[in-house]
Amino acid sequence: MKRAIVVGASSGIGREVARVLKERGWTVGVAARRLELLGDFEHAAQIDVNSEEAGRQLLALIERVGGMDLYFHASGIGKQNPELREDIELRTVETNGLGFTRMVGTAYRYMASHGGGHIAVISSIAGTKGLGPAPSYSATKALQNTYIQALEQLSNTRKLNIRFTDIRPGFVATDLLNDGNSYPLLLNKVKVAEEIVRSIERRRHVRIVDWRWRIITALWRRIPRCIWRRLPLTK
Repeated sequence: MKRAIVVGASSGIGREVARVLKERGWTVGVAARRLELLGDFEHAAQIDVNSEEAGRQLLALIERVGGMDLYFHASGIGKQNPELREDIELRTVETNGLGFTRMVGTAYRYMASHGGGHIAVISSIAGTKGLGPAPSYSATKALQNTYIQALEQLSNTRKLNIRFTDIRPGFVATDLLNDGNSYPLLLNKVKVAEEIVRSIERRRHVRIVDWRWRIITALWRRIPRCIWRRLPLTK
């Protein structure tokens, strides 16, 4: 039996990934802050990743499902914030930093004591470089990239049977980007979810979605800092 837990499944990529896994025969437990949006999944739980109880609630959901072979973390927020509003910056750091660490850490400890498993997370291409329009978002996505890389090294050092997949999508047409701003090369969330599941099945370590964004981020990495910091990314 293949058992997956998807956190952040109320909408967007998380919901689509949960649907694809279910269609492929997985037993799926879903969780989100808004329980009423989780649909007709048999195993659903209300979990706010920023709550101190979130880790315990995740373990309770795992028990209801009967175990966990895959933990998929899709919970996250992001917003352009060129005015650097404090509430937006701090809320983003709390959810994408503390909440992410809380949930992924809980999944890691569970798998370490239950024979292993697979942890997959949605980070972002935004972690490639510091993006002026969204400072805390790009910073927390870089944190997520590095955290997964570190856990993979830690797991190998401890000889644990835990695999990791860091999914880094470009801009995806979801409610997260429904903020009145324009975004280039928008991706379809259904196609993105299908590629994510294929990447998990093929045990990819890092997957940038899609091929256009793989080229763009490769170019970003080659831009010297003296040039990057002067790029006019904001209006």
